[in-house]
This record gives sequence, C-alpha cells and structure tokens, in this order.
Amino acid sequence: MPAWATCACRARRCRPDMDSGNLLAQFPEDRSQEHVETLLARPGLRLERIVSHGQATPDGVWYDQTTEEWVLLIAGAAALRIEGEVEARRLRVGDWIRLPAHCRHRVEWTAPDCETVWLALHYP
Repeated sequence: MPAWATCACRARRCRPDMDSGNLLAQFPEDRSQEHVETLLARPGLRLERIVSHGQATPDGVWYDQTTEEWVLLIAGAAALRIEGEVEARRLRVGDWIRLPAHCRHRVEWTAPDCETVWLALHYP
C-alpha cells in the first residue's frame, strides 16, 4: 500500500497529485511588471500570489473592488494607501489587512531591491 493511502485524511480522498507549491519559490524572471498567479479559485473565492519588484499603482489610479480582499505580506516590504487616511500604511513581513468591498486603495511602493510577495484572498 502506498504511504499516502494511510494518511489520516483517507476518507477525504487524499491523493498524491494534490496541488502544492512554495510561495517563496519560482519567482518570475521578468521584474519589469507585477505578476499575479491564481493559486485557488472557487465560486466566490480567489486566492492569489502576487510578486512585485519595485512596482506601485500608477499616479491617480485607485483600486475599487466589488469584493472584499484580505492581504498578507509574505516577503519584502510595501506601503498601502487607503483613501481618506493621512499616511500610507507601511507593511512588513507578516502584516495583513482586510479591505472591505469598495475601500479605495493603492500601492504606494514595493521594495525595489527584492521580491515583495503578497497572498491575496478575494471573497464576497
């Protein structure tokens, strides 16, 4: 019997071909743009890995999403500006924020000397 067949989640059909990966591996070689990779998508839910390398939201542009977003900074550093707040919020590794639907926000900057890795969960 294969080793995976004896796992505790056998009743849930644990399989060796399940998706897996490493959030801090296989960074895109092209650093000229931000890269968004969907890790999981289900009706009403999308989980993304975003890799930035010095990118920021263009001047005058604000994100205004119809869904909520929960963001975790995995690596690097960034500053996120929320409309109406006096200063941008500086994010360090491990910091997270929940952005309600229609909370206008923008990325002021991401670290230019290393990858900034975000985990973003979009949901209703």
